Amino acid sequence: MKTVHALPLLLLPILTAFHDGGPRVRARSAAPIAAAPDSFIWQTDQFADVRILRYQVPGWEQLSLQQKQLAYYLNMAGLAGRDILWDQNHRHNLQVRRALERILREHKGDRTGAEWTDFLTYAKQVFFSNGIHHHYSNDKHEPAFSRGYFEALLKGCGATLPAEVLTTMFDPAVAAKKVSLEAGKDLVQASAVNFYGPGVTQAEVEAFYAAREKQDDPAMPLAHGLNSRIVRGADGRLQEQVYKVGGLYGPALEESVKWLEKAAAVAENPQQRKAIDVLIQYYRTGDLRTWDDFNIAWVRDTTNSVDFILGFVEVYNDPLGKRGSYESIVEVNDPEATRNMLAIQRNAQWFEDNSPLMPEHKKRNVVGITYRFINTAGESGDAAPSTPVGVNLPNANWIRAAHGSKSVSLGNISEAYEKSAGSSTLEVFCHDAEEIARAKAHGALAGKLHTALHEVVGHASGQLEPGVGETDQTLKSYASTLEEGRADLVALYFIMDPKLVELGVMPSLEVGMAEYDGYLRNGLLVQLRRIKPGKDIEEAHMRNRMWVSAWVVEKGLKEGVVAKVVRDGATYYDIRDYQKLRTLFGELLREVQRIKSQGDHEAGKALVETYGVKVDPAVHAEVLKRAERIRTAPYAGFIQPQMVPVLDASGGITDVKLEFPDDFVKQMLHFGEKHSFLPDVN
Repeated sequence: MKTVHALPLLLLPILTAFHDGGPRVRARSAAPIAAAPDSFIWQTDQFADVRILRYQVPGWEQLSLQQKQLAYYLNMAGLAGRDILWDQNHRHNLQVRRALERILREHKGDRTGAEWTDFLTYAKQVFFSNGIHHHYSNDKHEPAFSRGYFEALLKGCGATLPAEVLTTMFDPAVAAKKVSLEAGKDLVQASAVNFYGPGVTQAEVEAFYAAREKQDDPAMPLAHGLNSRIVRGADGRLQEQVYKVGGLYGPALEESVKWLEKAAAVAENPQQRKAIDVLIQYYRTGDLRTWDDFNIAWVRDTTNSVDFILGFVEVYNDPLGKRGSYESIVEVNDPEATRNMLAIQRNAQWFEDNSPLMPEHKKRNVVGITYRFINTAGESGDAAPSTPVGVNLPNANWIRAAHGSKSVSLGNISEAYEKSAGSSTLEVFCHDAEEIARAKAHGALAGKLHTALHEVVGHASGQLEPGVGETDQTLKSYASTLEEGRADLVALYFIMDPKLVELGVMPSLEVGMAEYDGYLRNGLLVQLRRIKPGKDIEEAHMRNRMWVSAWVVEKGLKEGVVAKVVRDGATYYDIRDYQKLRTLFGELLREVQRIKSQGDHEAGKALVETYGVKVDPAVHAEVLKRAERIRTAPYAGFIQPQMVPVLDASGGITDVKLEFPDDFVKQMLHFGEKHSFLPDVN
């Protein structure tokens, strides 16, 4: 599970309080930069609803040559699969991307004027989203230029696109939503994501996997569907096209294996080499039990300085919550920051014992939690350009219970948000000067603590009742938002606990108060600036922030815990009793854990649909009007550092340098040229 993307999670108050506002940071030229920290340019571009940032990699120069080589090989293995995510997101994405790349490289005509500007904005949006649909709202990007203009650009470069692809780009009714979670619809038919073949229905898919799940060992259920597309065979029956070398996405996975083999040869320890070797085996076979073996080997490797996340991991992009999107993150451990937060990991059992869960839903023995602050060194696939700020893996409940989990906070990503942001969102949406001052003083630390508690304690907490299998199978399309909300509620409950002051990870409960202010402010108001008028909330993390906030506010208004204040036509929420609000968070946590522990689909559906989907149109219109005063875009993502190997006369690597490009489009064109291994159509 990940603390999401760009303004990742907005799970964090620092994202609502700091990362969503502020003056535009000046842009620079396109040449690679190796700037000193005090002159580093954090933001380089802004377009549509997105701003483009860069991040530094503290600790890189302290790595040994072997560790730098390992990071380089792992990053190359990750980039090798970049095309996969594009194809997963929609079946025409690779054709569209390559057409955009060709025009940007070869167009000889006028590069000024409104239509070219609109074309360039559209191209950036598509690059940022890894496809023709918005990375967060899932709505299709709407070209502001005409189809005729685009076809003329193509013709000028000697290129064409099939009529079906052009219609998909320009007709708003075709492939309108990448992932649809609208209740009452056939979610497979309503979603444009490329996990299912033509004509396949939700009922067929659910029946297909229900039959397989009955054959599972209940103690070790497989992640059915994680690494496959499901299509209708010649006999009319459903069948899986498995992602593997020699199978679907074979050329990209074969290239990735080439680099993974190099990485295995320079692994930091035998356990890390074992994990890489098993991942290679998984890529070659597509066997899901081998995926489990990899996760067990990976979670046991806890002594490395360089680590990685790679493969088909998170299932948010599948409306049925089964298929994993391709992603890659290369990580460099930050030992000092990790030490500062180690108290949370060491006290994981205390948090479990003192949670408000029903006794039968608490783990008696919390095992194998590893928590680190890391600095990202390279990302691709579903982790870029929009990146998480925290990750907890593996996702399988049985592996987590038996073998533990790894949690990471991406420290340099959070730093980049902080360095590039301002306070205009606070000025627009905070209730009063006291709330603004608290956010400025404590919001950044509150965000880091929220991430730590969410990932380390939240996702690792609780247990299923005997006889209940992987509840993602029973909670279906509500599983992801319920799990993310559950982890949020753990963080919210404990961030107002004096234990955190006692442990020395925060100076006072003012930090927790800043978190409560920011969470409600974002969940009920700020995040609505991301939604188009008349639309429901469908993205899993946005839903969870809404249903958590709306549920406690509904109860809090009745009990005088929270007040709704309308001033000069603007709505604010003023928390009157933080400790009682904590009690409400605890009550909701207890119920959500019960839903998960028992696989109670109907209760989960009722909670999400009642509190997390519908948007009050009057409040929404008000928020959009207020948001016009905010000076920066609501989403952000990153240009990746470039790892450049230094070679000796014989071709051996003597060092790996980092360069920091500052031109987003140039990097996208570079990736398309150097790291593309799939045909247009799979």
